[in-house]
Amino acid sequence: MNLRLAYIPFIFSLLLLVSCNQNKKKDIEAEHNRLEQIENPTNKVVLSSEIVWEKLNPARGHKSPQAGTIWGDRNSEVATGFLAKFANGFSSPPHIHNATYRAVVIKGSIHNDDPAAESMWMKPGSFWTQPKGESHITAAQGEENIALVEIDRGPYLVQPIEAAFDNGERPINIDASNVVWLDSEKTNWIDANSQAEMSFLWNANGSKGLFVNLPKEFNGSIQSDGTEFHAIVIQGDLNYTLPQNQETKLLDAGSSFSSTDKAIHTLSTANNSVILYIRTNGTIKIN
Repeated sequence: MNLRLAYIPFIFSLLLLVSCNQNKKKDIEAEHNRLEQIENPTNKVVLSSEIVWEKLNPARGHKSPQAGTIWGDRNSEVATGFLAKFANGFSSPPHIHNATYRAVVIKGSIHNDDPAAESMWMKPGSFWTQPKGESHITAAQGEENIALVEIDRGPYLVQPIEAAFDNGERPINIDASNVVWLDSEKTNWIDANSQAEMSFLWNANGSKGLFVNLPKEFNGSIQSDGTEFHAIVIQGDLNYTLPQNQETKLLDAGSSFSSTDKAIHTLSTANNSVILYIRTNGTIKIN
């Protein structure tokens, strides 16, 4: 065999390897340059320990659940997200709200349904909606019971069932065990090399809500391009690195991070997976 011909496959493979390495280097440099283009990052973190608690329904006095605002103002006509904390054994009287809300269980067990319905206790990671005008009760059991509650427009009021009405919406209850997860093969919002998963929950008025499940030992980022981006830790502990000063903060359940423009959210997990609830008016990419 001609020796020069025998070397051709080897040379071709070597050239291909060099080309791939060069392309990979260019991709890394392009990513680095893209990250540097966000000159004034709007990334913000709120730790669960920084939440300011107040009475959700002051009219009930000491029996009222507690509320801690994450974004917005539930007393104004703006989109709002807040944590609601319920005492063990809490059960509200039948009532209605003037605004539809969505909610996610973060700690404990929570029941939310028609006053005559049999109790269905939702565990952390469960999602439900409560249409405005519909009579219902909310109950909780556990040493610590916390839920994320969000509305698209306030104010958020508690009203008597005599004012009940049907606005055409129907409630949704999704137990944590019934969440349908999508991986990188089923959505292009997840990079092919990532083991993360997501579940789309709702889409309305230009905004959307979803769950994101980051596996243990995840070390990557969530890129967001919306002017509205809120992410709340539902389960697990998450390390978050702020781009403004490279400070890394530990976010436990109930902590959150946000941005109001294009952003890179640098995240990592240790020995536990992390579930996030995200509300945004843009798209995201998990890398």
